[in-house]
Amino acid sequence: MSEQSSQAIRSRRVVAALIAVLVTVLGLAPLTASAGPSAAPAAVAEGRPTAPRPTVVLVHGAFADSSGWTVVAERLLDDGYPVLSFSNPLRGVEHDAEYLRQFLSTVDGPIVLVGHSYGGAVITNAATGNDQVKSLVYVAGYALDEGESVAAANALGGGHTDVIDHLVLRPFPGAGEGDADAYIDPEWYPRLFAQDLPRRLAETMAGAQRPGALASLVEPSGEPAWRSVPSVPGCSAPWTTRTSSTARASRRSRSSRAASAPSAWRWSWPGARSASWPPCCAGCRSSRSRGCRPSRPRRC
Repeated sequence: MSEQSSQAIRSRRVVAALIAVLVTVLGLAPLTASAGPSAAPAAVAEGRPTAPRPTVVLVHGAFADSSGWTVVAERLLDDGYPVLSFSNPLRGVEHDAEYLRQFLSTVDGPIVLVGHSYGGAVITNAATGNDQVKSLVYVAGYALDEGESVAAANALGGGHTDVIDHLVLRPFPGAGEGDADAYIDPEWYPRLFAQDLPRRLAETMAGAQRPGALASLVEPSGEPAWRSVPSVPGCSAPWTTRTSSTARASRRSRSSRAASAPSAWRWSWPGARSASWPPCCAGCRSSRSRGCRPSRPRRC
């Protein structure tokens, strides 16, 4: 396995470890009786009363699919967390949020919602009014405000997304006037979306990417769940630190917004290239978070 492939896998394992830590930090560990298949293994082995752990629901963004969470899901499953990788329709914020909202209605117990990129916009809307959702995690995700669109969020702080300049548009049945399915030009996909992956893998992903409807870029968001649900702002994962698709200025603005959410926790990593906290806790000490401590974000 190449060094690049190993680094990409390690990066995703770090995110999985962070999500597991987040669940503990936000107080979502088992609390009551009923040791089911997802209960804490140590407690079950010792016969202690325990409750099922929260289900981690992973929501991908545009130009990808749920298989992108595979390594993350494997790590979380190894740690005893139930995991569901949601297939995001990528039709528009309102439609996709309602689709996720109905999906969540079939999940029992507490939920941790994780959204990457456009998936952040979807979880922002889907979690509103859902008491089961105990925390939101944004992996370089869009924490939209009410009335704001993804396109408007890209422009925050003078930001710009290069992806818009390299789209291939294709028609789809039932599309409204001016709407179309948007793909990243395969020639640009490795450079804009998968810089840290082996070239051949990035090219394969470019050919298999799921498109997002253009309407999803301009549709305004509803009431944001991050106003009331504890949220982790602007996670800049190791494999996203070199991305050029979303300007760092825009990401900083979105991170500071989500940081105003109740009980939001951030971690600092000197290697980050954005003001948001990335998923690395090495060298920190705290009994509350098993080696991590809340920290102020660093500017790039």
